[in-house]
Formats: sequence, structure tokens, C-alpha cells
Amino acid sequence: MKMTFLGTGAAFTVGAKNFQSNVLIENDSNKKMLLDCGSDIRHSLWEQSKSYHDISDVYITHLHADHMGGLEWLGFSNKFDPDCGKPLLHISELLVDDLWSKCLSGTMESLEGEISQLSSYFDVNSIKENHTFVWENIEFHLIQTVHIMNGFILSPCFGLFFKGPHGNKVYYTADTQFCPQLLGHFYDDADVIFQDCETTHRPSGVHAHYDELITLPEEIKQKMWLYHYNHGHLPDAKAAGFKGFVVKGQVFEF
Repeated sequence: MKMTFLGTGAAFTVGAKNFQSNVLIENDSNKKMLLDCGSDIRHSLWEQSKSYHDISDVYITHLHADHMGGLEWLGFSNKFDPDCGKPLLHISELLVDDLWSKCLSGTMESLEGEISQLSSYFDVNSIKENHTFVWENIEFHLIQTVHIMNGFILSPCFGLFFKGPHGNKVYYTADTQFCPQLLGHFYDDADVIFQDCETTHRPSGVHAHYDELITLPEEIKQKMWLYHYNHGHLPDAKAAGFKGFVVKGQVFEF
């Protein structure tokens, strides 16, 4: 099993230098699942010599465009290609309705001769609260993060914790504020951590910032890779005790 970072950049990453932070998971049988499907996904897949033909499954962490904005392209591409079936979309039940009604229906609802819905384009696996999903015999646990407060309500966002075929425990945070008091258990339990890391001079407050992450214990930083960073100069993460910044196209094998 391997994870390829199609991109490593934040939402407003510049051009094709880093692309948005979407990941391709591939098993030994050549089945492929996307972790998030951002707006530039067709370009980042193409750069890795892949296309929509290669994608059987998609998991969506939350409803920001750099994580789900490419679903229109993926859905239409498969819908109108007679050689393709519908991808299987894994998504928290808390996100399903808003994904269609607030994000996709404006452009995808009207088809010639029919009124479509999300299931017209994807087979939907709506994951119940505190439940998991299984892909190719690997069980993925949804871990809720604190990313954005929508008024007085926490907007749903779910990272993943899973065990690779040979027992490696992987924690993929998705977008999250700096919350060691909430995520510390998963940090401790994981063998490898892929951590959302903002690197702007003016922290946004909705992502874990590098200046916060460097305060983590050394034993946590030693197994932590940083991604979802901003365009521009990056600090020396390895010197600070981290595994480093993930680079676009980097492959991790488990």
C-alpha cells in the first residue's frame, strides 16, 4: 500500500508549484482511492500520469473547495464516459446533504431528460457518527477535528486514522486547528502523522500553525510530516525535530 501526495499546498496555493493537499492511496492490486478531491485534482492527477479512469473510491474530509471542488469534474467525467462506472464516495453522514444542496447541485442537478441527485454520479457510503468505513480490507476511522466554527456550530471535518497492511498506524489530520488536548491520543498512538501546517506570517486561526506545532513534544514531532502549507519560504522543519515538509509527488509506502 502506498500514499502519493498529489499536492501539498493550502487552499490558495499558487499555480502548480504545490497543488492542493489531496492524496492518492493505492493498494497492491492497483485499486486507487482519493483522499479529498480539490478543485485542481484533474491537473494534479495528470501530473502523476493518472486520470478519472483510475479512481474507484473517494473520501471527502470536509466541504471546502480545495477538498471537494473537483467532485463536479469527477462526477461528470465518469457519467459521460461509457467505459466508466460510478465512483464510491465515502463521506460522513453530517456532510452528505450539504455536499449536494450547497456545493454541487447548482451545476450538476440538471441533466438532459432528468433531474439528478448525488447518487446519479456517485455510489454514496454515508458513514454514521462513530462508525468506520472499509476500503480493500483496511478499516478507516473518522476523527473529527476543530477547523471552522460556523457561527456557534462546529463545521464538520474528519481526518482519518488507519492501520496499513503491515500494521503501520497512520494518522491523517485533515484541516485542523492546533488541538493537542483533543488529538494527543491519536498523536501518541500513531506511527506516522500527516499534519495540517499553516506557514503564513499572519496565522488564520483555523489551521495548526508551524509556530504552534514546534511546541509539541519531541517524540511526537519525530513521527510527524507537515503538509497543507502556504506558498513561500518554509522553515527548517527537520532541524526543529519534524520528519519534514511533504513535497508534491512524494510517495509513502506502508
